[in-house]
Amino acid sequence: MLYLPFFHFPPLLLALMATAAFLPPAPIFRPRTPTARHRGLPICAAASDAPPPDAETDEGEAPRGGRKDRRRVVRIAWEKLVRWSRSWRSRNRSDVLETTRKVVVLGGGSFGTAMAAQVAAKKPDLEVAMLLRDDLVCRSINDRHVNSKYLSEYSLPENIVATTSASEALAGANFCFHAVPVQFSSSFLESISTYVDPKLPFISLSKGLELNTLRTMSQIIPLALGNPRQPFIVLSGPSFAVELMEKLPTAMVVASKDRKLASAVQQLLASSNLRISTSSDVTGVEIAGALKNVLAIAAGIVEGMHLGNNCMAALVAQGCSEIRWLATKMGAKPTTLSGLSGSGDIMLTCFVNLSRNRNVGLRLGSGEKLDEILNSMNQVAEGVSTAGAVIALAQKYNVKLPVLTAVARIIDNELTPKRAVMELMNLPQVEEV
Repeated sequence: MLYLPFFHFPPLLLALMATAAFLPPAPIFRPRTPTARHRGLPICAAASDAPPPDAETDEGEAPRGGRKDRRRVVRIAWEKLVRWSRSWRSRNRSDVLETTRKVVVLGGGSFGTAMAAQVAAKKPDLEVAMLLRDDLVCRSINDRHVNSKYLSEYSLPENIVATTSASEALAGANFCFHAVPVQFSSSFLESISTYVDPKLPFISLSKGLELNTLRTMSQIIPLALGNPRQPFIVLSGPSFAVELMEKLPTAMVVASKDRKLASAVQQLLASSNLRISTSSDVTGVEIAGALKNVLAIAAGIVEGMHLGNNCMAALVAQGCSEIRWLATKMGAKPTTLSGLSGSGDIMLTCFVNLSRNRNVGLRLGSGEKLDEILNSMNQVAEGVSTAGAVIALAQKYNVKLPVLTAVARIIDNELTPKRAVMELMNLPQVEEV
């Protein structure tokens, strides 16, 4: 079992975690009071732990002594947690960041830019190279330290450099972040494969499935590079690029078959505002990350049609079940789907307006056409393409996915949002699983 360092999270949350997860139930100590027998009183007249009728306590509150005891228990739990955290960090110090000289980011979208800024801020003399296609964006990053196309209101660390040359970007890199949209990844990676070191670890930020092949990024990257042993890590979890740029507390997961590699990437990325957990369940993290985008479109449709909170809760709960059914059939662990990269990412994407996929659904539910929506966007909503793979996956693994399949049919213009809702509501009412 991997124990992970704790960073600066809200004290109340960590105190609760400490008492619930890390420590055994602590006894509550109360001062001894004379019993009825000691005072020579009948047993029935024994004083209880409750205050006398005339005691001045607020209505509904516990006695002050009991409250102090509970506060003492929580304080002790917190102190133990802090000592454990410090001890863990002192025993697990790593030189990953110290030995890393260069990191390359493939793609200059909002999330790739945010991760470049996150890593660059940790070490001023670390070179972070961004490989882009747009000369204008390259110049804005190199000259003004701003990505003029994405997140233009945020300044980037000065140790970020941008280039359109693959050989220049990849030369001497210790880690590579892949932030190219899934549907373009194969052709892009094939075009730069001659410059990629066979031992260069690829950290995938892209979420989705290749439409025609149903491949995940863990399959796409080795195949496109012609190297089945290319080191691979997937990074996922509830994380908006804007909030990363603002240094707001965020938690994510890195998953790899190679535990040492996952630990190295954890140490490379973790900071006071970014908590990184590790996992070996690459399949679970990738499938949850891909299908949550499709579910977010469904959530947006419900919002756009003004169907209410009851409907939204039912839809997201059903969608979570469908993702779990499919992912576990594909070999994922159920615990992954209830964690950060599963339910955590689903909640963020389905309920927050910053989600591109949710906004696509909202506009579909409001009556707009898909082509109009996509033509007005300057970023890729991966759920639109991934939805097309859902039906094929459902058939391949013999799993019924009503909500996710309905989204695919709406996107293919085979079903209107209103008709989809009617058909879903008329499905057989079966036992919940």
